[in-house]
Amino acid sequence: PEGTPAEEEKWIVGEFNCSCVGISKCLPAYCKDDTPNANWNDIPDEDKKEAMVYGDKMGKVALSILANACGGTSPIDVSALTQIAKDYLGLKEQPANPKFRTALVQIYVRSAPYGGSDKSSNGHRYDMIPFANGMINAGISCQPIHYVHEEHDKFVEAMKQFDAIIVRCNPGQIKADGGSQAKFDDAMRGLQKLGIQVWPSPDVMEFMGAKDALTKIAHLNIGLEDTLSYYDEEEFAKGFKKTMAFQPRVIKQNRGSSGEGIWIIKLKEGNYCSNFGDRICEGDEVLSLMEANDNHAEEHTVAEFIEFCVNGRTDKSGEWTSKGVGKYLEGGKEAGGMLVDQRFCPRIVEGELRYNCVGPELVGIIHKKPKEGGISAVGGTGSIYTFYGPDEPKFKNLTDNFLKKDINHVMPSLGLSDEPIPLWWTTDFILASPEGTPAE
Repeated sequence: PEGTPAEEEKWIVGEFNCSCVGISKCLPAYCKDDTPNANWNDIPDEDKKEAMVYGDKMGKVALSILANACGGTSPIDVSALTQIAKDYLGLKEQPANPKFRTALVQIYVRSAPYGGSDKSSNGHRYDMIPFANGMINAGISCQPIHYVHEEHDKFVEAMKQFDAIIVRCNPGQIKADGGSQAKFDDAMRGLQKLGIQVWPSPDVMEFMGAKDALTKIAHLNIGLEDTLSYYDEEEFAKGFKKTMAFQPRVIKQNRGSSGEGIWIIKLKEGNYCSNFGDRICEGDEVLSLMEANDNHAEEHTVAEFIEFCVNGRTDKSGEWTSKGVGKYLEGGKEAGGMLVDQRFCPRIVEGELRYNCVGPELVGIIHKKPKEGGISAVGGTGSIYTFYGPDEPKFKNLTDNFLKKDINHVMPSLGLSDEPIPLWWTTDFILASPEGTPAE
């Protein structure tokens, strides 16, 4: 069918991510069962070089953010803290007279193989070197440190001596090591109140990572105006029955990862109303569902789906084959309980685009195409990844709209006006234009 003109093509945000986004070029350095001794030297030279391009850009962004900080004359003495790392392979010598002083904070899960799924054999995150050396190349000292929750108070006192903290603790790993994420986050907020930069701060990770970020940017070029958020059962049941009657939807839970709890939903009978609000779905209407984590399909009534989302597996929810447990609203908004309701964009089968950014600068684009017959391009589902440079012509319209029109409005729209754009972050885009739109 005839599509919209190229200059009017519409790409929308599927999600933001700044919570310990990895540098894919460094993946050969992380340990797994067949590479238990992986380290920085296992990364091909060309990939090291490209990773350092990102790291050097981060160093320049850090310099611009710290322009008004006091700085210091030498690296910080952290000998009072337990050294977890076996060595510092690949790390450059710290500048003798740094312009500013930063700490790169990691977490080693002592009960997990290799210290967690993101570690090299020496105990550091597999992509620590580009971050740290990027700072050092900019004349900023950067000392890799592991957070040990038993030494929380000593850790906080040491952090007070730095100009900025780069947080590289994967979500869930502090808790997995026996610590408290909330206690760590409160400490980071306390450091911010002292004028110390935290990248990314707990609020940035929370607000950018929360699914209702999609509702908050609905008014931007990269948003959809009919994106809704639900925080309790009554508003979810009322809103979902109305939106579902109009067009296929995507329902996303807030807490899941890797596509778990993200449902692509259609009416089995396809009996959508012509205008939004003309009718609402009945509880016994049948839904065809596909979950994004593994592309498996299920059929349930509207009432069963609502019950599963609210209360999980019960006598009223029917039989589910999902690996998840439902209960997406559990604990309410304060505990992260929410659902986002967004229009389904059928061209998602053509793939999504991941924009890798350092601060406000685009540094690379990844096209993630789902396996034939699937909808989700989550890793491990057979999806195909194609890598492009930041100036790829076929995505010029999206790039221009994002970088020239919207990027300066993202943080304020999320309630983060006082926070800098993250050092290293990603945005996943879905094509919302009608079929037939020229790729360029």
